[in-house]
Amino acid sequence: MQQIARELNITLPPLNDDLPLQNTGLDSLGFALLVARLEDELGRDPFTNSDEFMFPYTIGDLVSAYEKVPA
Repeated sequence: MQQIARELNITLPPLNDDLPLQNTGLDSLGFALLVARLEDELGRDPFTNSDEFMFPYTIGDLVSAYEKVPA
């Protein structure tokens, strides 16, 4: 998140698991970049092919979504 924020010239608030994603300052482009880079880095994407997926509300939810996807 910090790398993308720097590239987009966005100042992030202090990040913690309880911070709502909508309060990070990232816009839709920022989140698209984040998801694409996480998929490249981790080799998985919790936003596809999951019957149980619920869109994450907080940073902690986002981390948990990636942790639940098999590698």
